[in-house]
Amino acid sequence: MKKKTLGFLAAVLSMCMLAGCGAKDTGDGTDAATGAGAESTALKDMDVDKYVTLGEYKGLEVSVDTVEVDEDEWDSLVNNVYYENITAENGGIMDRAVETGDTVNIDYEGKKDDVAFDGGTAQGYDLTIGSGSFIAGFEDGLIGVKPGETVDLNLTFPENYGKSDLAGQAVVFTVTVNYIQPAQDGEFSDEVISNFGIDGVTNEEELRQYAYDYLNENAQQNYETNVQQAVMDAFMANNTFTSVPEALVQKYSDAAESSITSMASAYGVDGDTFTQYYYGQDLASFLATYSEEAAKQDIALQAVANRENLNISDEELDQILLDRATAAGYDTIEEYIGETSKEDYREYFLYDKVTDYLVENAKITNN
Repeated sequence: MKKKTLGFLAAVLSMCMLAGCGAKDTGDGTDAATGAGAESTALKDMDVDKYVTLGEYKGLEVSVDTVEVDEDEWDSLVNNVYYENITAENGGIMDRAVETGDTVNIDYEGKKDDVAFDGGTAQGYDLTIGSGSFIAGFEDGLIGVKPGETVDLNLTFPENYGKSDLAGQAVVFTVTVNYIQPAQDGEFSDEVISNFGIDGVTNEEELRQYAYDYLNENAQQNYETNVQQAVMDAFMANNTFTSVPEALVQKYSDAAESSITSMASAYGVDGDTFTQYYYGQDLASFLATYSEEAAKQDIALQAVANRENLNISDEELDQILLDRATAAGYDTIEEYIGETSKEDYREYFLYDKVTDYLVENAKITNN
C-alpha cells in the first residue's frame, strides 16, 4: 500500500464531488437514483460512534522531512523561463543563416499532392539542426536559410514510416525560420529579460528571485501536504473500527470510479490501465481497497468533529458557499453548486476543518 494513495483518493473524491458526479444522497434514507429505502450516507446524520472508537487524536507525534529548493532545479527553471520567452523580436538571432547545431524556431506545413496531411503542420516549433528528429533532408534543408525566410523542402518519407499513407510518399514541407535560439550558455541579457512582461522582473537577479519564489511556494505546499498525510496516518492508526456502512463505501466507490474513468479517458486509456500504472492494481481492486479506507477516514473525522464542536452549521455552510459563489462570479449559491448537494459541500469543508484541527494540535518534528 502506497502512503500517498489515500491522499490521492481524497483528492479524487473531492474533485468528483465538486463536479457533481457520483451518487446523490437525499438525506432522508432514500437512494436518489432508485427511490428505494437505504441508509443515509450523510455523515452529519450518522451515528459514527457505532462504527469507530477514536484513539488519541490530540498531540499526535509525527516526523516530516523538510522540503527545500534544489539548486539544480532552480538553475534549470531560470534557464527554461529565459529561453522559452525568447522571440524573434526579443533575443532571437536574426542576423545570420542557420548552421548545424543551431536550435531554430520554425513554422511548417507538410503537403502530399498539394493537400496538407495530419501531423504535418506546426507553429513555433523548436528544432535542433542535426538532431535527426525529422525525416532525412528536412534539417539539412534549413542550413543556410536566414530567419524570416521561407523555403519549400521536397522530401520523401521512408518506406518503413509508421503511417502507411505516408510511407514512401513524396511530400513538400513549406518551412519558415522565425529565429535562431541563442546558445544556452547561461549568459542572460537584462535587456531581453526586461521585455518578457513578467511583473517585477527586469533583470537576471529578479528573474532568479522569481524562479526561486515559485519553487519555494511549491516546496512549502508539498511540505504542508506531507504534514497533513503524516498526521492523518498517525490519526487513523490510533482508531478502531467495528464495521463500515456499505452504502457509504459504495457512494465513495461510485464517485471515485466516475472521476478516475474521466481522468483516464483524458489520457486516452481505460480505468484499469490508469490505476495499474499509478498504483499497480486494476480499477476494481483499487476501488475495493481505498473506498473503504476513505469511508473509515471520513467517519473518524466526523467523530472528532462531533466531540470538538467542529461541525459546520447550515448558516456557516451557506456563508462559505455564498463567499465562493460571489468570488466565482455567480449570483446565487444554487447557480454555483449546480446539481451537487449542499451535504457534499458540507463534508468537503468539514474534511479540511478537522484535518486543520488535527495538524494544529499535532507535535511535528522536522527531519
